[in-house]
Amino acid sequence: MTGRHRPILGIALGSGAAKGWAHIGILNGLAKLGIKPDLISGCSIGALVGAAYAGGNLGRLESWVRGFTKLQVMSLLDPTFSGRGLFSGDKVFNVIANGMKHKDFSETKLPFGVVATDLNTGRELWIQDGDMVSAVRASCAMPGIFVPIYRDNHLLIDGAVVNPVPVSLARAMGAEIVIAVNLAGDQPHKVAVEEEEEEEEGMLRQWISRIRPERGAKEKEPALPSMWNVMSGAINIMQERITRARMAGDPPEMELKPRVSEINIMEFHRAEEAIAEGEACVERMSKFLLAELAYLGIHPEPVDESEEEVAQPEQLPPTDEEIKP
Repeated sequence: MTGRHRPILGIALGSGAAKGWAHIGILNGLAKLGIKPDLISGCSIGALVGAAYAGGNLGRLESWVRGFTKLQVMSLLDPTFSGRGLFSGDKVFNVIANGMKHKDFSETKLPFGVVATDLNTGRELWIQDGDMVSAVRASCAMPGIFVPIYRDNHLLIDGAVVNPVPVSLARAMGAEIVIAVNLAGDQPHKVAVEEEEEEEEGMLRQWISRIRPERGAKEKEPALPSMWNVMSGAINIMQERITRARMAGDPPEMELKPRVSEINIMEFHRAEEAIAEGEACVERMSKFLLAELAYLGIHPEPVDESEEEVAQPEQLPPTDEEIKP
């Protein structure tokens, strides 16, 4: 690309629920190398992290999620009995909205877009204007887990249903070179199974063994994975297959695959691990990234650690005590 302008660099952040905190580490790792995207596209959790990055809030988001505990995550999940999903999502997205400096696409520091799915038509929708919070929330609405979102007369669910790693959106936004972050690229060898200990058998199991003594003589039935592990495994398989098909038709110039297969989709309290793996992934790929980008006409920029504004204490999202029901 000698003699041309510097190519436009885009980054596509993929879906993966709790695995998606690795995106924070990826972006931090790229920044340390002096690699700064000109635009960003995101799907599901990638849309959330992308919104923080595009709005200059990544440090604020990172500080918040690094302190997550299981209790805090549970307190942010608001069960709904509407039958439209397990959780409404109102509480967590209200907290997220309160912590965002910019809430409209027009206010972001660099171009940003998210992918959502129209539940009625199955169409893939690209959202790049208007209210950013509702767009991110729609992109994160995992079917059956979070309630679908109405936006601009569309009933929207998770963009991962149609485009888990939105390379195509980044291209449409003007990216000439795309770095894709694929959270489903590291498939686990098997679904985790929680082993049951005999001394932890419940009263119902003991009662059954008394009325059916022959059951104890039979070979013990194989343990089955939990509901969340089954759901996580199924989502991983779906996203991996769809991503493979989509990127085969429109491959990115570079693909990053952080090793986050051991993190369950709802284990948002494991942010420290995910972020560290995101950074480690960039470090493992650093020589390739720098060499490939240089060949394509993009060279590292000077690192400016003061570029992102430091949030004042009162601007940060609520603490554990503040968000407990």
